[in-house]
This record gives sequence, C-alpha cells and structure tokens, in this order.
Amino acid sequence: MTHRPQAEGAPATRRSVLRGTAAAAVTAAAGAPAATAAQSAGTAPARPPAGGAKEQPYRWRSVAMGGTGFVPGILFHPRVRGLVYARTDIGGAYRWDDRRARWTPLTDHIGWDDWNLLGVEAVAVDPAHPDRLYLALGTYAQPWASNGAVLRSDDRGTTWRRADLPVKLGANEDGRGTGERLLVDPRDSGTLWLGTRHDGLWRSTDRGATWERDPSFPAEPDPSGQGVTALAAAGRTLYAGWGDGGGTGPALYRTTAGGGWEAVPGQPAGSATAVPQRLAYAHGALYVTYADAPGPNGQTDGAVHRLTVATGEWRDVTPVRPGGDDTFGYAGLAVSPRRPGTVVVSTNNRWAKVDTVFRSTDGGATWTSLRERAVLDVSETPYLAWGEERPKFGWWIQALALDPYDDEHILFGTGATVYGTSDLTHWAPRIRGLEEASVRKLVSPPTGRAHLLSAVGDIGGFHHDTLTASPARGFYTDPVFGTATGLDLAPLKPSHVVRTGWGDRGNGALSRDGGRTWEPFASQPPIAKDAPGPIAITADAGALIWSFVHWDGTPHPGWRSEDDGATWTGIPTFPAGATPLADPLDPRAVYAYDTAGGTVAVSRDAGRTFATAARGLPAGDREYQLAATPGRTGELWLSAKDRGLFRSADGGRTFTRDTGIAASHTLGFGRAAPGRRHPAVYHVARLHGSDLTAVYRSDDGGRTWTRINDDAHQWGWTGQTITGDPRRYGRVYLGTNGRGVQYGDPR
Repeated sequence: MTHRPQAEGAPATRRSVLRGTAAAAVTAAAGAPAATAAQSAGTAPARPPAGGAKEQPYRWRSVAMGGTGFVPGILFHPRVRGLVYARTDIGGAYRWDDRRARWTPLTDHIGWDDWNLLGVEAVAVDPAHPDRLYLALGTYAQPWASNGAVLRSDDRGTTWRRADLPVKLGANEDGRGTGERLLVDPRDSGTLWLGTRHDGLWRSTDRGATWERDPSFPAEPDPSGQGVTALAAAGRTLYAGWGDGGGTGPALYRTTAGGGWEAVPGQPAGSATAVPQRLAYAHGALYVTYADAPGPNGQTDGAVHRLTVATGEWRDVTPVRPGGDDTFGYAGLAVSPRRPGTVVVSTNNRWAKVDTVFRSTDGGATWTSLRERAVLDVSETPYLAWGEERPKFGWWIQALALDPYDDEHILFGTGATVYGTSDLTHWAPRIRGLEEASVRKLVSPPTGRAHLLSAVGDIGGFHHDTLTASPARGFYTDPVFGTATGLDLAPLKPSHVVRTGWGDRGNGALSRDGGRTWEPFASQPPIAKDAPGPIAITADAGALIWSFVHWDGTPHPGWRSEDDGATWTGIPTFPAGATPLADPLDPRAVYAYDTAGGTVAVSRDAGRTFATAARGLPAGDREYQLAATPGRTGELWLSAKDRGLFRSADGGRTFTRDTGIAASHTLGFGRAAPGRRHPAVYHVARLHGSDLTAVYRSDDGGRTWTRINDDAHQWGWTGQTITGDPRRYGRVYLGTNGRGVQYGDPR
C-alpha cells in the first residue's frame, strides 16, 4: 500500500483565492485580524445560465469504489442514536444515514474557487441542539492557499451558513488526524472554540458567525508547529491539547475560574507525550493519547494517560509501550458515557506488528487488543485485501469512535476506509456513499464489459463492470500501483489498454482484455522508476509512447516501444515532459503538447520522430491538456486553463482560439446525441460573460453549451479529467480531487 502523502491530491499549480460576500467584521483581540461572516447555502437557488448557456437537470451519483481515502475524524452525536459524522482530508464531510446504512455527502456544493474548503479540519456538534452542526474547513495552511472557513447548519448539514476566517487551516497536512479542533462550549451553546495550527485559539460568541482570537490563551504558536491539536470539555472546564511544546513545554491547557487559560499542573512530559492526539472525558476522568509526532506518518513513540479531574492526579495507562522494532504512537480515543472505565484507544504508524485497537473496561488498568480475534469481511470492498490472502486490520487509525448507546459498536477510520463492529469480533467496512479518491484519468471503452476504467491516486485505479459496486477483482494488480500517472486505450483495438504509475513491480503494465487483467512491461526505461509519467498507445496498439517527469519536477525525453513494452527506444525529438496523445484513427499520428515552449509536436511515423507544428500557444503549465475527437483524424482541442480553449482541424498545424470560452480545464467526449454526427463534448470550463466554472455538454461540436451540473453538485476542483460514455448518450464521468468519480445522466 502506498502511504498517502502530505499533499495528497493537491492540484500542483492551482492557487485560488476565496471569493465570497463580505459582511461586517468584528474587532479582533490582541491585534489579530477579525473574521467576517458570509452566508452560503448548499441549496441556494441556481445561478442564471452562464454566458448564455442553457441548463439541463442531471442526476449525479458517485461511482462505487469504497472509500479509498483517509478518514481522520468520526463523531457520534452524544444524544441522538445513530447520528454520526465523518470528515476527510480532501473530500468533505458526511452524515451517516442509519436507515439506509450509507453516508450522505454534506459539502458537494463547494465550488471551484473554494476548492481549498473541501478538506475538513474539524467537526463539532451541539449536545443540547441535535440539529446543529459545525465544520471547520481548509485543506492547506501554505502561503498559496486560501483562508479557512466555518460552516454552520441548523438541519444536520442539509443547508449551510458560512463565515470566512482570516487564518488558514490544514486538513491535508501533518496532524490532520488529531482533534477535534472545534468545540461547542457546553456552558453556552452560542459559544464555539476553534484551535488553529499557527494562529492560536479562536472564539465565537454568536454560533460561529464571527470569530476573534482569545488573548488569554498563553501558548505562542510556532509557524512550523501544530498549534492547538484537540479540544474537549470536562464538565464546565475546557481542555486544549498543544502540539508545539516539543515534549519539554506544556502540552495541555485548561480554562480557569476567571475565564482564562493555564497549563494543566502535573502533566506528563517527554518525547512520548510531545503531541496530544485526542482528548476524551467521562465519569470524572480525562483520557489523553499522545505521540512523538503529529502523524499520521512519522510516529515512533507514544503513550496514554488519565487525569482524575477532581483530584488532579495523573496516571500512565499506556497499553503497550513502543520500543525496539515495534515503534508507533497512540492516536484514536473514545470513552463510554454509559459504563465507567470503558475506553478504547488505537495505535498508529505501527507497521511492524500492524496497528490495533485496545479496549479497557477498568479505566486503563488492563487492556485487550481487538486485532488478534478480529474477523474481517471485505466482500463489499474487495480491494481492501490488497492482493493478499487476508486484509489488514488497519493503518493510519487516528479516528476512533464509540457509540454512546452501544459499547460494542465501534467505528474507526483508516487510510482507505471506515471499519465497524457491533460485537467486538466481526468487522466490515462501513463506507457506502463515502468516496474520497483523487482521480487522475478516466477512460470509457467503446466495447467490452467495463464502462469505466480509472487511474487514481494512492491505489492505482479500477475496472468497473458496474458503477454501483466496488469491483469484485479489487483495484488493478500485477503490478499494484500506488498513484497512477497514465492510462490509455487503443481506439481501433480497444481490448489493449496501458497504464503507468508508482508501482511495486515495475511502473507500467499492459492489458489485452480491456483492463480486466494486466501484465507488467517486460522491461522499462531506466528513468521510469523515478519518473513514471503519462503514456499513449497508438490507435492500432502498435506502439507505446511513454513520457517522464522526475518526482523533483525535472522533465525527460520520451521513450517508445513497438513490442508491448518488451524493449524501449529513446525519442530524442520528443518534447521533454510532454503528455503524448495518439490520433483516434491514424496509427501513424501522435501528438505532444510542449508546455515549456507553447508548441505542438507531431509524429507521422507512430512516434519514432516528432517535429514542431503549431507555435505560439500558451506555455508554462503542465496541466494544459490536449484531446482528440474520437472517430476523426487530426481534430484536436487544447484546454489551456485560464488562457482558454484552442482548436485545430488540421492535425496540430494551426490552432484557433474559441472566443466563447474564458477558461478551459479538462475536456472529453461521449456518444453523439440522436441525429447528430459529432460526438458529445463534455467540458469543465468557464464561459465568457460568466464567473462560474461548471460542467458543460455540447451536442454540436462546441458551437453551443449546456450546463449539466448545478450549485448543489460542484465538488471543488474538477480540472483533472472528464469523459463521456461512447455507448450511452448523455452519460458523463467526472474525476474530482477528493470526491472520487461522479457520473451523471440527464433527468
């Protein structure tokens, strides 16, 4: 399994600034800027048609993969049976529908310009008002990222109001599995607290509409640290975990009788308790899990401690001490409000002996590991077996939740799913409806069993015979890829498919049965192991053209094989780092867009040599995409992001800009409309005269456009890949950066 990187799924060059309606600002304490309040609802009325485009209602659904992404937070409501929320690092928040036994997405309304808000830093519920829900949003805290925001709902996430923050949050950075960093004050439901990574502790006294920094919080943030890692209430006292103490300074603070904050007396110190991961309180005891690093990676030591709040007595209740070859931290934590002393904790980053969940019924005096007797059933999401005989119990277990109405009902999140049990022995994924893949490339074959092939981050991709179930064969194997970098199909011989990526046994593979089974290339260019880039297969499957960009960003010339990857020959004339594109009909024609020089190179000998054709096109961005119309020779479309859309009818010799398109991000094709000859065109774009980036369809070769998504279905950044179905008019498959593959059909 390839571990999820810190900047998972981040659009490499996208730097967006939030756009919203400004409202009255409040005065911030201690010289900190104040947050502004802005309103936005997920069920807001649709905007007027953009740039004169028509609109057509579509039904949108998620292609079932079965999670595939990191779930760092799960929260049961303490007063409502069956009400559960989950947060993801790049794919938004979800509410569990107990009647249907599936997750309902709550943040799909977040649009293109607000893509940074699809990462959920924290979730909070109000115990006294079950319908109230709060989300702290912000994927990256880097200088190029937009500021965070807080969403608040009075109907469990069906509709929202929004407050923009003057600070950044980091839901997809180190420490994203700690928390929760957002808390409703039990002393006053109108007061909320928000812990930030680099800007201290913030407070709202109007239910999250406006925010100000609390000057009484004594800890000083470290620009490279974690700041406030977790918040919890113990009766009328609030506690805050602090991740910047380094093991020598205080790691836990509490409120005082006077309303300020102070370091908790007598707290444990040392590297094992450097970063508080989770806080949980019940029956007079506050439990804290610790690690020597924020996680999810990099933890080698940790501990569990219990504080008797009334007496101030601390006790080390660590189940197993890390050491030797068995290194890990402690992360997940939950306590039972029904039975005193019942508590569960999880290990994290325990690769040698595999992570586990420990359970105690005597306040941590003794513990039982639940992994050894666990029976895992992954039949609903077979990829979780990872190609082995038995699936792994868990990894990256930082989210751990205990049902307040049933002590044997436990949920925990991993780097790819949510596992659940109702009897402490039998475990199965509880993941229906929650899809979090970062999708790199989609192909819809014109024939064969599969209607969709995908290339995705972290787990390679899938061959989907049906869209409503996770594939029975799991993800692509032989070889297994972590993150895929390329996927292509031979139009005249569609049984032949190639894929590339970061693999365990080579970096490229060929399928001769439409992507159902694979075999690794018999050999590969030397650069492939450090720079597996995109790949193209000629229309007749006679040649492969593989491009390379090193992990450090350095582009390299392409290589070519005409024996299905048995041998490879360098292509000195291929533009370094370009993405190759085979002509759909002419096996001799291959194109490559040179983003460095703004030129299109064309091969007329099946990729052996390339020569520059069109010049003077937009340059400087590797995310520019070149596409070819199926069933036609030489009809090319260049999506150049904010530079617009360019089209060629002469095989790349000349291009004309489409003056109706202000921004073009990704473009694909599907079956033609009844009575039409040109394939339907699907386009993530912004039309001239509009400030809305949306999903469009054209049935007349791009002369007119119809918007097919709506304001409730936007999914943040969707500029990576899109394709129609060549066998079903109107169906479109859209790759998202955190919400998996969405597919739509006309209503």
